[in-house]
Amino acid sequence: MNQKVEIQLFAKKLAKYKKLIDADIELYSKNIQRSTLSNYGAYSRVATDAFIDILKRGGKRIRGSLVITGYEMMGGENRKMIVQASRAIEMIHAYILIMDDIQDNSLVRRGGPTAHVALADYHRKHYLSGDSEHFGISQALNAMGIGNHASQVIVLNLDVDEELRIKASSILNQSIVTTAHGQTNDIMNEVNSDVQMKDIDNVLEWKTAYYTFLNPLTFGMVLAGADCRATDAVRDYCLSAGRAFQITDDILGIFGSEFESGKSPMDDIKEGKKTLLSLYALQNTDKADKNFLIQMLGNKDLTMSEFERCRDIIVDSGSLEYAKREATRCIEYAKNSIRKQTIDWNREGVDFLVGLADTLVDRRA
Repeated sequence: MNQKVEIQLFAKKLAKYKKLIDADIELYSKNIQRSTLSNYGAYSRVATDAFIDILKRGGKRIRGSLVITGYEMMGGENRKMIVQASRAIEMIHAYILIMDDIQDNSLVRRGGPTAHVALADYHRKHYLSGDSEHFGISQALNAMGIGNHASQVIVLNLDVDEELRIKASSILNQSIVTTAHGQTNDIMNEVNSDVQMKDIDNVLEWKTAYYTFLNPLTFGMVLAGADCRATDAVRDYCLSAGRAFQITDDILGIFGSEFESGKSPMDDIKEGKKTLLSLYALQNTDKADKNFLIQMLGNKDLTMSEFERCRDIIVDSGSLEYAKREATRCIEYAKNSIRKQTIDWNREGVDFLVGLADTLVDRRA
């Protein structure tokens, strides 16, 4: 099967999964909003609505789709249950997005205000007493807690054997612990002047590869009864695809379109993010450009002309081309690792994973 056909089949399957997941989330959202108002009142509804807004606000549903893919690869047949499990993963994704936006001090998420910004606006519009920004962050933290723990309730009530529920829940939560360590290291990298490529690699693996690929895929596989041999077989694919995904994300973060990505291309420089792009540029440019880039990383008052010079440094140092080559290398490794497996998997699932890998470098958002 050629690459074009693989991508077309993947896109068709992803659209099908997204439709299922979105419909389930829409119904769940109405129920949880109604029960929140009935059981806890209008104040709690404010935080719940903020969480639901992020949960429902677009997205490709890649993580939820990987849950279904992992389950069906192993021969799972309970579609209703696995869509509910996908919802739980997407809820965890929304919870992590809210946390990430607070920590990055981001204003925009998927074309709209971030949760803490929207809640601060709520405070201002209703002329409430106190500090609007503090209120927004505080209530966003509550929204995170509500969404995260509601997702755990879903997992613990899935229609599968108790042993599988416990095993899946354990894998899920351990992966989130790893993701939290990845986020911790990412933030430390921002304030550390002596960041090495190994520090970047740790974040690529712990924060992105586990969270976006390994966690949802193995979660779905375990719910279908997969053993360690089966889940270990997808590890190389997930870690390599996750690395490619994040490298591409970092490229889009600086060189992508704000309209398509839903965030300003200046954000990563303003936040001082240490990525493969920025570190390679620092290691492979002249002293003047290196000093300039160091000064601009973390500069909240970054101007457009300064930002454009930063981009020029990244390009001229060879960093952009290096990052693209590395992402492509990781994708080829991921595809080969999944194709060579001898485990009796559902072929459509394998094709989905190969197609997903093919789309990573060329994505626009």
